[in-house]
Amino acid sequence: MTYQTLLYQVENRILTITLNRPEQMNAFTVEMANELEHAFKTASEDDNIGVIVVTGAGKAFCAGMDLSKQGNVFGLNEQLQPTTADMEQRLDDETMIAGVRDTGGRVTLAIFDCKKPVIGAINGAAVGIGATMTLAMDIRLASSKARIGFVFGKIGVVPEACSSWFLPRIVGISQALEWVYSGDILTAEEAQQGRLVKAVYSPETLLEEAYKLAHKFIDNRSPVAIAFARQMMYRNAAQTHPIEAHKVDSLAMFYTSLEDGKEGVKSFLEKRAPEFTGKASQMPEFYPWWK
Repeated sequence: MTYQTLLYQVENRILTITLNRPEQMNAFTVEMANELEHAFKTASEDDNIGVIVVTGAGKAFCAGMDLSKQGNVFGLNEQLQPTTADMEQRLDDETMIAGVRDTGGRVTLAIFDCKKPVIGAINGAAVGIGATMTLAMDIRLASSKARIGFVFGKIGVVPEACSSWFLPRIVGISQALEWVYSGDILTAEEAQQGRLVKAVYSPETLLEEAYKLAHKFIDNRSPVAIAFARQMMYRNAAQTHPIEAHKVDSLAMFYTSLEDGKEGVKSFLEKRAPEFTGKASQMPEFYPWWK
């Protein structure tokens, strides 16, 4: 795919995805949703990529949905009358994908399923989907000029992009509800105080700091072990009993110990950097265990 709304750049095993509609403050469109979904699915299987950094071109990260579009600005087919049964039985039908399913949710689900760590570098305004798309990212860093808002109630719609699943897990239910009810625009410092972002940096150093963190995730790390760890943390944390985590832990520990695990132990004993050969594109047969 040739991207029209994104920049896709790989260097030193770091993929930088830049939302690239600077004249429109990187406002979100159906086209951008399709491109982001494709980009994350592609990166997940690309062994030349170890980690993903997401940022915005120009002054904004993403100012929310592009509300200037004609018709249903969210790209939904108003001729349909979808039901809960449709969502259970026909979720992946083309009609549902194109006309019913939330575009932001398709993006965050692609991020959620990704095998690579994802860092959000929020460089400016991140409002609506501009805020909720970052919730599926593992770490969020913010520029001191960032402004973040869950403003859905102000335009009469609901929080989307699976944010009712992600946001309470990140900041707690009370804080999540306060931000959604009020629709307040948060400063970067307020977002950090609420545990939404890890750290706040000057605009000039934001990406540099994001890349520093990215290298901590990939340098001398097994891509297979990282892919497992990402999915185990997210999925096992939502289970009702730790025995479910134990089942996955046991299989993942068994198979990683056969290859990269042996090299990791050997390099530790020999006091040298490991040379891992495992590829995230070639996971053990039981992966993905949740499907």
